Amino acid sequence: MNDTNTQMPATDDRPVMISVDDVTLAFGSKVIQHDVSFRVKRGSIFAVMGGSGCGKSTLLKSMIGLLRPTHGTYLVEKDNYWAGDDASRVRIGRRFGVLFQSGALWSSMTVGENVALPMQMFTRLKPDVIRQLVELKLGLVGMLHAIDQYPSELSGGMRKRAGLARAMSLDPDILFFDEPSAGLDPITSARLDELILNLRDGLGATIIIVSHELSSLFHIADDGIFLDADQKTAIAHGSPRWLRDHCTDPMVHAFMHREQLDSSSSAGNG
Repeated sequence: MNDTNTQMPATDDRPVMISVDDVTLAFGSKVIQHDVSFRVKRGSIFAVMGGSGCGKSTLLKSMIGLLRPTHGTYLVEKDNYWAGDDASRVRIGRRFGVLFQSGALWSSMTVGENVALPMQMFTRLKPDVIRQLVELKLGLVGMLHAIDQYPSELSGGMRKRAGLARAMSLDPDILFFDEPSAGLDPITSARLDELILNLRDGLGATIIIVSHELSSLFHIADDGIFLDADQKTAIAHGSPRWLRDHCTDPMVHAFMHREQLDSSSSAGNG
């Protein structure tokens, strides 16, 4: 990604929070992505973009510790995540909060119990303190009123917000979101975007977001990479707005403008 038309000029002097270098992800002999490298700055909302099947969620799984890369390094500040032992990965992973695409709430637990679970598992806080913290987290996402409700009683947007409250349960400084706007109506999606911005600004969190929802990405993301399913690597780097306005790669241009990629351009990028 050295071409100036596929890489945004480097003007961000914030410290690096996450470094991904020459990472290859594969299932057996099937390579999903190879030689992927990028930096995520502290306080950034970093977008992992690309069409269906390009490996966005697979990359996210590797970054949160669910899939060991075949090759390459993944640093969280100066800590090499996959080079350490299990205890080291658990320690680093305590810095993460994850919002899965479906919210992934336990259906047999109330919203409050879902948010409390990480605190019960990983801290020695007393029940009354945990209850206070649960109320605080739910209040941050506008879900305090649903503390005693079950996930089945919530709308899709409410489940996403409850999942976000649980992701923040242990006060992580890095948040990972997998398709947070998927399945939401435009108004609910816009509200979730504003919530993500407020959390970044209020908590100083670094956010990595996997999404193909362009309106959301243009609004909230300040940096990102574009993964290509054919070339199986990252072919462009920059904010979604910059890629929309300046990137000349045919695949990226077609994606950012919701255009059909003509056969001649596609053949040249296969």
